[in-house]
Amino acid sequence: MEDLRIGVIGSGGRGGLAAHAHKPGKGSRIVACCDVDRNVLEWNRQRYGKEIFTTTDYCELLDKDLDAVFVTTPDFLHEEHAIAAIEKGLAVYLEKPMTITIEGCDRVLAAAKRRKARLFVGHNMRYMTVFRKMRELIQKGAIGEVRAAWCRHFVSYGGDAYFRDWHSERKNTTGLLLQKGAHDIDMIHWLTGAWSKRVSAFGNLTVYNRCKRRGKNERGDAAFNVTHWPPLKQTGFSPVIDVEDQNVMIMELENGILGAYLQCHFTPDACRNYTIIGTEGRIENVGDGPESPVFVWNRRTDCYQMIGDEVYRGGVTDASGHGGADSVIVEEFLRFARTGCETAATPEAARMAVAAGYQATISLRNGGQPLDVPPLPKFARKAQKRGL
Repeated sequence: MEDLRIGVIGSGGRGGLAAHAHKPGKGSRIVACCDVDRNVLEWNRQRYGKEIFTTTDYCELLDKDLDAVFVTTPDFLHEEHAIAAIEKGLAVYLEKPMTITIEGCDRVLAAAKRRKARLFVGHNMRYMTVFRKMRELIQKGAIGEVRAAWCRHFVSYGGDAYFRDWHSERKNTTGLLLQKGAHDIDMIHWLTGAWSKRVSAFGNLTVYNRCKRRGKNERGDAAFNVTHWPPLKQTGFSPVIDVEDQNVMIMELENGILGAYLQCHFTPDACRNYTIIGTEGRIENVGDGPESPVFVWNRRTDCYQMIGDEVYRGGVTDASGHGGADSVIVEEFLRFARTGCETAATPEAARMAVAAGYQATISLRNGGQPLDVPPLPKFARKAQKRGL
């Protein structure tokens, strides 16, 4: 079996994910990297070999003899870069969120359909052990029929990750309810087996707008640093900050299911906490690490019980990023690039996560006005339940 020849557009930062695909002689190798930072390109040559092609122009990369490409550039470039790669006939790994608008997602889907391209969107939470366990239990009927879904997301690193670089501006992300929330919205869809039909949201910018900004031409540092606490005593934030730092989203999903998503970027701790409630019980996780517990309550007690009637834990030994999910999702993408196999993450589901997050963001900026979530375009609907 010849190695797949793979390129990486945006080979720094999240582009490091592609390292899991570099297995010369074992089915795949990185042969070309593109990044605007020449220091990143030097790191790429050290990591993948001096002979790889490097460039600051993604068009030059796409002109090379490639089979597949990772698109791991900033969100506002996803649409342009994904469509360009699709038009070259390549299998594409597109980092989440798919794009920063509903229309952008639909243009990417249309290009993939027209070119019959293999498009994969990197929703890696579908590959985390804890959420796969929750989905397995729900599908086996552990809590009966799903009726409600709640998620609380405590983002301790929000001030570092989203308010010191390009993430802090609406023009680059639409907002963090879409950018960061796309993961959680997709997970609510996946665990419930239902997509959002109508959403309403409230949010504001209440902390980071009061923090000291750096100069307009100074480079920001988005590295996580636990000493950056409390937020109001920190410095070096983006010159322009116009995205919300806390959000509350209400969701009306298919099948009469109701959902809620709460996101805060100035908490002292970090945790994703999902509660799914059914007609015969409740399931909940605490955290998203490989050993994070999953609790199931299905015995009435009429008092609060911190530990569930049943307790499940992971057991992943893979030390790759995101609780072991990064290596797993890359392996699935490589299989998909070769065979077109079914995948847990799908472009249709990724589009629906963006659509719900986008409409919720518009809602919160218009006083919480409820808005319908546009369904998939007609050409994509025959596959609309893929991934659910």
